[in-house]
Amino acid sequence: MQFHKRIIKSDQARSTLCWLAATYIRFIRLTGRWHTEGGDHPAHFLTEGKPFIVAFWHQRLLMMPYTWRSVAGNRPFNMLISSHRDGEIISRTIGHFGIATIAGSTGQGKGGAAALRRILKALKSGEVVGMTPDGPRGPRMRISDGIVQAARLAEVPIFPLTYSASRRRVFGSWDRFVLPLPFSKGVFSWGDPIHIPRDLDDDGLEEKRLELEAALTKLTQESDAKLGLDVIEPAGPDELPKQKRSAVVAAAEQETAK
Repeated sequence: MQFHKRIIKSDQARSTLCWLAATYIRFIRLTGRWHTEGGDHPAHFLTEGKPFIVAFWHQRLLMMPYTWRSVAGNRPFNMLISSHRDGEIISRTIGHFGIATIAGSTGQGKGGAAALRRILKALKSGEVVGMTPDGPRGPRMRISDGIVQAARLAEVPIFPLTYSASRRRVFGSWDRFVLPLPFSKGVFSWGDPIHIPRDLDDDGLEEKRLELEAALTKLTQESDAKLGLDVIEPAGPDELPKQKRSAVVAAAEQETAK
């Protein structure tokens, strides 16, 4: 059995790994010079107690606890994380920062419908939910329709969010995961909210999906470019699945109609 598989299967090893990851995140924040751009809009929503969804690429997961805290302080935040073992590691790591987890994804199947119901419940309770719309398996920097459907059903806006660090390593994984390095100059960048009207048809929802995808990509690439970094491109056409309306949407709509 490979070493990394033994780590994943050992609860004690996973706990240690999550603690080390959280310590590394704190070390990056402590040794770097970080500032926030565009945080006024989400701060205004928070002041008025209005819920919203936060969208960020899977590759930018690592510093999200501090990206959120730079605007919201210690206010509650829920993050949608897949329920497999890798997702558990992410969940337990961000738990060190007081961030709650909604397990699952908004993909097809009963698990996706259950996750979407929990997302809607959190939003209708006035809380905020963060999602990686290209996770957990991609394609990289391409948005699935789940986040747009969730925003439509809950009648809340979506805020694009990213971060960039002047010193980093970019992995060759499917998402091109970004690992900030110590003593970086960093920026947390928020985009303008994107509103999803409740009465949109499928064509309108597709337009909003593309609008969000373009906005989040532009925000991320501009944030990198300002620090003199090479931009990371989205997955090419040959890597994309055929877009289709998820079966989970029907299940969620039935739930909200009860």
